[in-house]
Amino acid sequence: MSIAHWPENERPREKLLAQGAAALSDAELLAILLRTGIKGQTALDVGRNLIGRFGSLSALFAADAATVAGTPGLGVAKYTQLAAARELARRSLAEEIRLTDALSSPQAVVDYLRLSIGQAPVEVFVALFLSAQNRVLAVEEISRGTVSETRVYPREVVRRALAHNAVGVIVAHNHPSGSAEPSGADRMLTATLKAALELVEIRLLDHLVISAGAASSLAARGWL
Repeated sequence: MSIAHWPENERPREKLLAQGAAALSDAELLAILLRTGIKGQTALDVGRNLIGRFGSLSALFAADAATVAGTPGLGVAKYTQLAAARELARRSLAEEIRLTDALSSPQAVVDYLRLSIGQAPVEVFVALFLSAQNRVLAVEEISRGTVSETRVYPREVVRRALAHNAVGVIVAHNHPSGSAEPSGADRMLTATLKAALELVEIRLLDHLVISAGAASSLAARGWL
């Protein structure tokens, strides 16, 4: 039976209009984006199967076109819809962190970073450059490495901070392994970056380690 023949209060679109988007499951929200199913499966069935196949929404949205090629119910057109939805979410979060105090809204920063680099297949190191009011002036990728490491040059972070006339910096990198636990090397890099930035009177405010499902703050642990 197609979704059109379901009771109105069970149809994803009608449920969203009546109860709000937060009331829908991940699969129901996906069904609205996908719009149609495939032979023998409704859009909701396809949504559930996609989440099951990729393991999570974040993994599904992070997948590239080559990865999803041949996935039942997810052709090129529907893949572009999902990719566009993910990018809209990332841009919305980017606007949010630029309009608020990054230190008083740490969850917004973490949400943005998880969406931006949390699912990257290699380590990516980024820096957020902040004004005196802790507003985000710019976000830049500093380096990109392998599945287990990325090489970061403190002088490059300092150079970009000066270029943006930043007063503070938050740095972050992802762990493709899925663990957000900071390593010994992460702590050493944090100390080196802090010392380099202090030479030009710029504060290193935090170093965040990001994974798809978690984040760790070295500042919160007293390691900065």
